[in-house]
Amino acid sequence: MKKNLLILIGLFLTLTARAQVYSLAEFDKKYDMLMKHPGVQIESAEAINNLYNYKFYEADKEFRWLKMRYPDHPMPYFLMALAEWWKIVPNTENTDFDDKCIAYLDTTITKAEKMYDDKENKVEPAFFLAAGYGFKGRLYSERKKWAKATWAGKNALKYFEKCKGNGDLTPELLFGDGLFNYYAQWIPKNYPALKPILMFFPKGNKAEGIQQLEKTANNAFYTRTEARYFLLQIYSMENQYEKAYDLAKYMWQQYPDNPYFERYYARTAFVRGYSNEAAAASNSILSKIERGMDGYEGVGGRTAAYILAYNNQHYTRDLAKAKQYYLKTIEFAKQTNSYDAAYYWASVLSLGKIAAAEKNYDQAQTYYKEVIDKADRKSSQHKEAKDGLQELKKLRRDERRKARKS
Repeated sequence: MKKNLLILIGLFLTLTARAQVYSLAEFDKKYDMLMKHPGVQIESAEAINNLYNYKFYEADKEFRWLKMRYPDHPMPYFLMALAEWWKIVPNTENTDFDDKCIAYLDTTITKAEKMYDDKENKVEPAFFLAAGYGFKGRLYSERKKWAKATWAGKNALKYFEKCKGNGDLTPELLFGDGLFNYYAQWIPKNYPALKPILMFFPKGNKAEGIQQLEKTANNAFYTRTEARYFLLQIYSMENQYEKAYDLAKYMWQQYPDNPYFERYYARTAFVRGYSNEAAAASNSILSKIERGMDGYEGVGGRTAAYILAYNNQHYTRDLAKAKQYYLKTIEFAKQTNSYDAAYYWASVLSLGKIAAAEKNYDQAQTYYKEVIDKADRKSSQHKEAKDGLQELKKLRRDERRKARKS
């Protein structure tokens, strides 16, 4: 009897599942593009929010459900690639997630190519081809694989052109246009060696690029957060620090466990002189590193420790704590092999200044010489260390004169 009951329950569940799949399939037919499917947007919105808040396990469950429901569509694979990319974001020197990210992007491209060949409406597959190639180019450029990055970038542009003019996807497509317009003008000025590569691309327009990214950030569904990620960097590069601070704070409030947004919030608050906010965010970052939370590691630790060191040295005048945090900054810099980072040399220099103020001249000299020997000769830290060393000599001469007089 019990066995028969189990069989009946199993049969009922099977029939119910089939009915649900059938009803979903019928519902799906109403939408030519899965990206515009309201049910998919609701499901993917929760998953995307989990992704950006570094709840990767929860996000992955939703992405796998989308993959099971739409096995031939590129969207689930692209979202899984995006999750791997955001595991890289806190420290782009970390290559642990590269292979998986590229594999998901390759599957995205393969699925999108088949859709492109089979579907009459080519806008959606063209979008995923552009996105797949765009993210490959993004990762290859981080790895300084310029030939691969150029090839991927040209393919991304080609497919963005093919899906332009579609009103439903205009906010999403502005993301690609905005990125290209800004960086096509920015890169030659900042990386002259890459000018020959950019000969293969149209000319850019930075101002237009920023406007397009801002429209994407306000109106897009799938690319909104990516646009904001780039705007954070662009506002800082363009010295629009108040905009960078406002956006960083907003993104941290949206995703409080995203290490990149929290780091940017701490950094922009620090630059704007909001020392209490910067200190609170920095303490939060260090606490999350200690707890081993996803994405919280040495790069964020280096920023947070330096902010706390600076605050203790210049605002609260607690030199013991300042030294502790400067040493912590140096420790994080060594963990991430960031010996050329400004935070590293600023910390060594500051320890030299504190040692000099405490009349520990031998230690101050050691710190200053380290900066002089290894920091960029054009950097402010190098110049200050040389000045500091000259000041040490003067202080020692003065002390010797006083000793002779006494």
